[in-house]
Amino acid sequence: MSSTVPALTSLLKQSHIDDHEEVLKAANSAIKHSKNDLDAHHAKVVALLKLDRFDDAIHAFEAGGEKLEEKARLEYAYTLYKTGKPSEAAEVAQQGEQRGYKHVAAQASYRTEDFRRAAELYKDLAAQPEDDAEADLRINTGAVDAQLEWTDQGELVQKKKPGREDLEAFETAYNAACGSIARGELGQGEVLLKRARDLCNSLEDLSEAEKQAELLPITVQQVYVLARQGRMAQAGEMARSIDPRSIPDASTRHIAQVNSMAASEAPANPFLAQRLIAKGISSSEPDHPFRFQTSILNQNKHAVDLQSSKFGGTADATSQILAKQQSPNLDAYYNSVSVANAAAHAKAHIGKDALKQILPLLERRPNDIGLILTIVQLYVTTGNAASAITLMESFLARLEQSRDAAQAEARYAPGLVSAIVSLYHNAGRRSHARRELSKAAQHWRRKKGNERPAGAVHLLKAAGSTLLESEEDEHRQLATDIFTDLHKEDESDRYAAAGLLAASPETATKAQTASLQPVERLVASIDVDALESAGIAQPPSDAAAVTTRKRPADDTAKPAKPKRPRPSRLPKDYDPNKAPDPERWLPLKDRSTYRPKGKKGKAKQNLLSQGSAPALGGADSEGSRPGTPGAGVVQGKQPAGKGGRKKGKR
Repeated sequence: MSSTVPALTSLLKQSHIDDHEEVLKAANSAIKHSKNDLDAHHAKVVALLKLDRFDDAIHAFEAGGEKLEEKARLEYAYTLYKTGKPSEAAEVAQQGEQRGYKHVAAQASYRTEDFRRAAELYKDLAAQPEDDAEADLRINTGAVDAQLEWTDQGELVQKKKPGREDLEAFETAYNAACGSIARGELGQGEVLLKRARDLCNSLEDLSEAEKQAELLPITVQQVYVLARQGRMAQAGEMARSIDPRSIPDASTRHIAQVNSMAASEAPANPFLAQRLIAKGISSSEPDHPFRFQTSILNQNKHAVDLQSSKFGGTADATSQILAKQQSPNLDAYYNSVSVANAAAHAKAHIGKDALKQILPLLERRPNDIGLILTIVQLYVTTGNAASAITLMESFLARLEQSRDAAQAEARYAPGLVSAIVSLYHNAGRRSHARRELSKAAQHWRRKKGNERPAGAVHLLKAAGSTLLESEEDEHRQLATDIFTDLHKEDESDRYAAAGLLAASPETATKAQTASLQPVERLVASIDVDALESAGIAQPPSDAAAVTTRKRPADDTAKPAKPKRPRPSRLPKDYDPNKAPDPERWLPLKDRSTYRPKGKKGKAKQNLLSQGSAPALGGADSEGSRPGTPGAGVVQGKQPAGKGGRKKGKR
């Protein structure tokens, strides 16, 4: 037996069998004779991977033990990846230095949503392609770039615009389309999706069934783009052309069903939608959606539950999620959960009625960012912007005074700073907005580029441009420092170069402003003589005017017609020789010539006269007002009952 085993192993090594089934049979035969033959176990694992029998391969590794995992480390990492264990696969692949390990590590990092690490690995692989297929590297790199855009890490993407080589294969065109859609460039994304569809249909080495399988994700993405553009009729028609049951991938199938429901022009039945979404996507393992997709699907679930009037269940479910997180939390998903929780407590009320239901939650969750922004929005929509500003100021002051590093970091989050600055601008508090931007800029300037969040650069640019409008030297110097730092970090940034030139034109060098277009090129197409002869636009005389006046182009213009005199507003009986009544501006009843008619009118007139009373005994004087009596009381008549007697108890 001992002499037979080496012979079988040697034969297995020297064989040139092309059929992986035959290799598997030979390996199993060798293992039967010797269970500890690592070469036979290794050959068996490779054959199983070639046959796409990944579950059998992981069982083979379990049977082979740690020695087999050590000997076939690359195959073990790939098997872990294919069996839905990307985290373990990445950990194993990091222990190797060969290109195969980098490939597995990059794919595993992509699946674990560590897109930054995946981008670094593919960049190293693309620097020295060696025997790798350049097209495959380009496809994988494009997929990673698209995911970086979706997860708000677009600053790590080196290539924003697709090149000519990206339009040669439908896979690269599709990835470029996804990147454009993630950046909000829906028009370009639609064009690239059509290009990917045409390239896929033109392939001759794919069967019709294979083409349809490749076209399904492209169609699902087209439905999303059309719906985002508001072209609901086209989106619904394209969604109806997809049979979700024909999509093999469970996550893609679920997303296609949700997009089809959202693209429908007719309002969906909330109870049917709730039933569809409630099924969840647990059956899609291991190819489950990415986290940003899962976040959107969960938001849809909460929205449909609220439409189905399941307020109590939604409030309980979201409260359990929020209880596991520490506030303040800048994660967009948990803040969306907080908004859903507030909506559940509002119970379909809006405006001030919703505020009455939501404000008590603030006592229990004073640092909940999603809840605070919801209340701020309700304050603004109800016309109470002052309360919104007060709430934001107290919240930010509380974070600033906190000793917790996480809370202090959240104080200058770009989203919160932009919210309070927008409130200040709407209220006309320009100085408060500049002060807030100045504090935020000073905070983020102390951080390095990789330590800043995605929106910090945009916040610094907004702060610099706003501080340039200030008359304070301190603000203008800070603006200069901001644009200087931004230009050092990215010399191709035209905004930073323009800001640096505006902040300090006397010290800006040609090297710093090299990315800007020269003024001569900007005005090259402008005909100055034509502009001058056409006339200079004049500002409107009235703020409500919508047209502007221009002086005539030539001096031979027709003279203006003389103005017609206004018709006279003088009375018909006006006599210029007679002096006007000096009391003509007074009301009629206040003039000295006014005489009321009737007894009631005269009595009322006497009462209105200061220091006077009607004459006792009913004697009235037509010619003069009554004098002020020394003493007297004006008595009203008592109504008499029957027989002239007064009413009352006898």
